[in-house]
Amino acid sequence: MSTAMNFGSKSFQPRPPDKGSFPLDHFGECKSFKEKFMKCLRDNNFENALCRNESKEYLECRMERQLMAQEPLEKLGFGDLIDGKSDKN
Repeated sequence: MSTAMNFGSKSFQPRPPDKGSFPLDHFGECKSFKEKFMKCLRDNNFENALCRNESKEYLECRMERQLMAQEPLEKLGFGDLIDGKSDKN
C-alpha cells in the first residue's frame, strides 16, 4: 500500500473573505489617526467604548484613502456619532 497522499484528487478553490481583508497602510496615510486611537485605548484601559470617535475617524481616513471599502457609518456602528453631515456611501 502506498503512503503517498494524493493532493490532486480534490480541488480546493480559495476565495477571499467578504470583509476583514483590506490593504495595509504602507505609506502611513492614516498613521496619525491610528496613533490617536491607540493612545485613547491605552489612556482608557483599553475600554474601546470610550474611544469610538477616534475609531470612527480612523475608519473614515481608511475609507477616504481607499484602504478599505466604503461603508455607511451606520453600518459600522457609528450612526449615533454622525454630526449632521451626510453619510459617505
